[in-house]
Amino acid sequence: MAWVVERHGAKGTRYRGGYRDPDGRLRSAGTFSTRRDALRAANREEQKVLAGAWHDTTLGEVTFRDYVQGEWLPNKHVEASTRAAYISYLNKHFYPYFGHRRLNRISPSLVQDWVTHANADGLSPRSIRKYHVMLSSIFARAVKDRVLVHNPCDHTELPKVITRKARTLTPDEYTRLLAAIPDQHRLMVETLIEAGLRWGELVALKPRHIDFLRRSLTVEETIVEVSKQHSPTGQRYLVKPYPKDNEPRSFGVRQAWLDAIAQHIQTIGIGHDDLLFATKAGTPISRNTFRTRIWLPAVNVSGIDFPVRVHDLRHAHASWLLAGGADLASVMERMGHSQIQTTQKYLHTLPDTDQRNLDALTRIQNRKS
Repeated sequence: MAWVVERHGAKGTRYRGGYRDPDGRLRSAGTFSTRRDALRAANREEQKVLAGAWHDTTLGEVTFRDYVQGEWLPNKHVEASTRAAYISYLNKHFYPYFGHRRLNRISPSLVQDWVTHANADGLSPRSIRKYHVMLSSIFARAVKDRVLVHNPCDHTELPKVITRKARTLTPDEYTRLLAAIPDQHRLMVETLIEAGLRWGELVALKPRHIDFLRRSLTVEETIVEVSKQHSPTGQRYLVKPYPKDNEPRSFGVRQAWLDAIAQHIQTIGIGHDDLLFATKAGTPISRNTFRTRIWLPAVNVSGIDFPVRVHDLRHAHASWLLAGGADLASVMERMGHSQIQTTQKYLHTLPDTDQRNLDALTRIQNRKS
């Protein structure tokens, strides 16, 4: 029950309202000139405690950096690569702007100022939205911890993201690109277009993942590359016994690819549990090293007039399947997508799709009744 303590001093009699917080500790509701005001204040705080709405304002005195490093980041159960990305975003975008500020002094207008400055400095609207999601999750956790009452990221005005139509590699362009790839890496690129794998799935492939009799490939492992500084094991490459969607998947592959893989295994002498594609030392191939030394020079030589990424071979795989008549559900399973909406975005992405639509319109219009 709330109470009032009467105090006598040089300035006369003053009254302090008292109550107990959710942990039973004594708290002051403030000092007032009348007993009635002090009791009202104490009763208000006590009602908040009873309703589960009481908030210890002193908790918000912690700085943004201390809260993130002491509470938010240690309790995020995420992959090592995701954690490394979080640390990079914090160091580059958030600590310089919010790091020294107390959480309870970070207002919605301050978050809005960060968005405005980031936009003015050339950060893309898509990146701003991505980073804002992360920032909001930090404050959301602070609200759950009752360090803050409100999330200052709520109702932030974010720059508009203009979606540009993705350009998909055509079969002809792929042929030119493949011809520019050095011989020792060509089968690896062919595997990307054959199976639509993510990079980490590709470099984790082993002979035991291939069923030559059933002509199928099983994706059940992936290799993640992180800096040693942010690696939980201190190693640059981390092997995960599951792909990105957390479930292994099996799908068919063509005989020509199987024949090429079988020859590759025999020629190099690859063991059942060895990596199919590896460095001379038998270690995983670095994505960035492959990109800078092999991929970009090949794209340059091929004469393709748009910036093709290695990951775009996965996009091309899905687009070619759908353009050739494969159904959405089977392509979704093959790609390892968790939602069919992700697969749907690959519909109608080839340059000649619209011309096929016009040809169909012409055929119908010219059909004689």
